Amino acid sequence: MKFLLLSVVLVGLLGSCASKKRTVLSHPTSSGSATSRPSGSKGATSTSGISYIEQYKDVAIREMNLYGIPASIKLAQALLESGNGNSYLAREANNHFGIKCGGVWKGKSVRRADDNPNDCFRVYDNPEQSFKDHSQFLLRKRYEKLFTLNRNDYKGWARGLKDAGYATNPRYPELLVDLIERYELYKYDRGETYVEKGRREEKVEKVIETKIETEPITKPEQIKSPVAMVIHEVKPAQTLYSISRQYNVTVDQIKQLNNLSDDILSIGQLLVITK
Repeated sequence: MKFLLLSVVLVGLLGSCASKKRTVLSHPTSSGSATSRPSGSKGATSTSGISYIEQYKDVAIREMNLYGIPASIKLAQALLESGNGNSYLAREANNHFGIKCGGVWKGKSVRRADDNPNDCFRVYDNPEQSFKDHSQFLLRKRYEKLFTLNRNDYKGWARGLKDAGYATNPRYPELLVDLIERYELYKYDRGETYVEKGRREEKVEKVIETKIETEPITKPEQIKSPVAMVIHEVKPAQTLYSISRQYNVTVDQIKQLNNLSDDILSIGQLLVITK
């Protein structure tokens, strides 16, 4: 009899926990994907990539809490655009997102070939300033719809960035999601209540309106060119060497662009070839 009563109590407790869990998971989100978690990740992580994430995750989280840009998105873009912090602009100018001197920039600058032979890029005192300025770059009318998404909706943000013209390659969202899931960057994202979301959206709207009123009219491309890159999907039996021959680049170039520490590839893995 005691055993029967104990069984009934346990079943009741488990049923209660399951009910609570279902309630949490059914909380509505903007795209329905914010609460999902990948079952596995493609490709390998690199030591330099992991070190980079550890170094800058806190500033990415702070910016997320201020404006709603998922920390995972900011970190994935930084990994991609700075080559784990190894690009010339990242090393010499603390510029991890390739932001140019357009707009109201009055700080230091450096000249590098990009769209033009002598383009002007911003120089920051430290990498954290670059991460913060990346948020300010996105706080424009062109990207306004992105800030209506939940701040843990990295898939929605990845698609939205492409749709808003941040990148030219149609597979750019897949590349960001691949990096986020490979390095489990989604674990740094945080959900928010409806009240918190409403307050944040009001703050973002005011910042964007202030920019329109006080800053000179500047096209985003003058501050940051759309990310242009060739992306290759790994096919069966392909190796880094065969892919490098296909595109006439070196294996080391592919490994550096994709944060790879070894030659192991997965079928379906997305690789940046040039950018």
